[in-house]
Amino acid sequence: MKKLALIVAALGLLTAPALAQKGKDGGKPKVKVYDFTGDTIEGDLIKPEGDAVDARDITQFSSLIRIRKDFIAEIIKAAEDL
Repeated sequence: MKKLALIVAALGLLTAPALAQKGKDGGKPKVKVYDFTGDTIEGDLIKPEGDAVDARDITQFSSLIRIRKDFIAEIIKAAEDL
């Protein structure tokens, strides 16, 4: 276990200088600037024709859960089998 920890520490020390090196541009991030000052945007506002219909009925559904009538009897039978 100590050998494994020693090997991991040695590899970490050997690779640290390689990770610390800066790239070709000196580590500075590249920045792009877009200039839209001379551009004019022309267009029409497109809206849907007609009125929005908001007449959704709230429906009541019956429950999908069915209560079993023999459930208590099965519980008692399972307890007796123990």
